[in-house]
Amino acid sequence: MPIRLTRWAQSCVRIEGPDGALVIDPGVYGESATVLAGADGVLLTHDHVDHVDGPAVAASGLPVWGPAAALDVVADAGADRARLHEVRAGDELTVGGLGVQVVGEWHAVIHPDLPRGANVGYLVGAVLHPGDAFVIPPSGAVVEVALTPVSGPWLRMADAVDWVRSVGAVRAVPIHDAWLSEAGLRSAGDWLARLTSATVVAAHPGEVVKL
Repeated sequence: MPIRLTRWAQSCVRIEGPDGALVIDPGVYGESATVLAGADGVLLTHDHVDHVDGPAVAASGLPVWGPAAALDVVADAGADRARLHEVRAGDELTVGGLGVQVVGEWHAVIHPDLPRGANVGYLVGAVLHPGDAFVIPPSGAVVEVALTPVSGPWLRMADAVDWVRSVGAVRAVPIHDAWLSEAGLRSAGDWLARLTSATVVAAHPGEVVKL
């Protein structure tokens, strides 16, 4: 289990272990340069701007892993292609001393008229980040913390509840919530707490989640 999880804006988190740190989905809604400082690498779930701040990630000089379209965003912002690494479901890697499994393939459907882009999730130790899809971890995987999207044009709360149940999460940390009011945030947490067995741990950007 990683020893420190810090929640940042929208879907961005920083996970730190004894040998290093990684950042997942530093998007344009947050202080990406601050989040990236001192990290060992960046994991991107997909190419939407609320998940990848291309200029900030490029300027960081860090190695980056993600689907091809997300890497293109960083390359177009000036990053060296040599440090950009495409991943797919089933890949396993180590970033900052932390073991990572790649899961999932497609972004959740926003509308049938829109094409679906690639989206992967990451299981870092026992912390699962799904990006913009309710990805299923490998059979037998232990999910202590499910980073749980609670708002978006592709999302129903019923689906979030069913996902937390299906992965057997011990804790659910709401993410993808930048479009919600304080009342909406409380409501989302209340639904998760009421309809799942997970302990809901709400954290504002910059707060450390106790594991």
